[in-house]
Amino acid sequence: MLFEKIKSEILAHNSYIVGAGGEAAVIDPRRDCLIYAQIAERENMKITKIFETHKNEDYVVGSRELARPTGAEILHGAREEFGFGTGVREGDTFRVGSLELEVIETPGHTVESISLLLRDRSVSDDPLMAFTGDALFAGDVGRTDLAGEHRRQEMSQMLYASLHEELLPLPDGVIVCPAHGAGSVCGGNISDREFTTIGYEKATNRLLSMDEEEFVEYKVNEKIYEPPYFEMMRRLNREGPPLIYNLPHLRPYSAREIRSLLGKKAQIVDIRSPTSYAGGHIPGTLNIWREGLPLYMGYYLNYEDPIVLVDDFNLDLDSVVRHFVRLGYDNIAGYLAGGFAAWFKQGESIERVGTWSPPDLAEHLEDPSVWVLDVRNINHREEEGHIRGSHHIYVGHLEEHLAEVPADKQIVVHCDVGYKGSLAASILKKRGFSNVTNLLGGTIGWEAANYSLVRD
Repeated sequence: MLFEKIKSEILAHNSYIVGAGGEAAVIDPRRDCLIYAQIAERENMKITKIFETHKNEDYVVGSRELARPTGAEILHGAREEFGFGTGVREGDTFRVGSLELEVIETPGHTVESISLLLRDRSVSDDPLMAFTGDALFAGDVGRTDLAGEHRRQEMSQMLYASLHEELLPLPDGVIVCPAHGAGSVCGGNISDREFTTIGYEKATNRLLSMDEEEFVEYKVNEKIYEPPYFEMMRRLNREGPPLIYNLPHLRPYSAREIRSLLGKKAQIVDIRSPTSYAGGHIPGTLNIWREGLPLYMGYYLNYEDPIVLVDDFNLDLDSVVRHFVRLGYDNIAGYLAGGFAAWFKQGESIERVGTWSPPDLAEHLEDPSVWVLDVRNINHREEEGHIRGSHHIYVGHLEEHLAEVPADKQIVVHCDVGYKGSLAASILKKRGFSNVTNLLGGTIGWEAANYSLVRD
């Protein structure tokens, strides 16, 4: 029997390929899907089935892309109309060699969510694995707010029923294979465990020990941010995303061409570190570090205007392009040839962002001309504490709240380390704030320097 988990890092997306007897099935494939065909070829198997456990909100699904070269059948929950594939219902079964995949309807995260129960009939009639999509994670369960606040209670009740009537009655030894791991925005606090079981979750997952009233109240009041690009993902994944066939080819732009794009409808993204960006950057550019791209590009980039990258050495841009493709940004266009060095070698003007260490901020904490802005997740601020006197605006919502930031003060931005702080600083600089400083080290460096955080 073939079983392999394919992880898409940063997005914390898990997809799976299972197979036996020369056939294979893929569950929740990503858009850059060549890896599944390569695994099947390695195992001398043909991919005949592709399952989508739900329409997904945080990435573009890859089922249409994978079905094109393989001819595999696409299967998804029947409770919502899709522009592709075939709807399946509770109790439907599908054979893949000696393996049997049984559909279990588990709505709550979305209305059409399904889970898949896997049995290897050549060995036993007992279930071996459950592919639970976004219903059940390691240490957590799916978010229930994505259908809208007006349906949050209803969706929470649905999820409770799905968990307690469909998944938890399964044998304790059944291996749970969720669609996401730690760090995903599709759950509140997913545990960092590669594998888990039904029995382990029943014993350790605190949400599963709640009665229905407590569970629903918790989910209704749960604080999880929804990036604006989720709406685009829902539409693409419902209607069927466009086929890309291959990763986009990036065009090299000269420094003069980049200069001609400034002020026009082009999105120039500096993917360097906070320190590199602070030391000098192309005026008006947005700073999203490489690993932060999947987390924050969806807040600040649109799907129409060309996207051009600025790096230092343009190393491994292929992996960067994959981040854009997985989120549907087919307008990724090119990069600054020669890296940022090409810009200053041509004598072009640069902008800078100030940087402070924790001792610098401590020295100026009582200065009325300094305005400290905390751009962390609100849950981190409430649970871990905050720097005394700081104000809070989440980095993903900063542009919506610029009127709250005083233009006549020195703005000292901080997060937990400095990366989101640099993103926030770049937004403020782009929007005309001239005196902006990023606290390098953030709250982690603040505490390491023996300064305290306060809790309200």
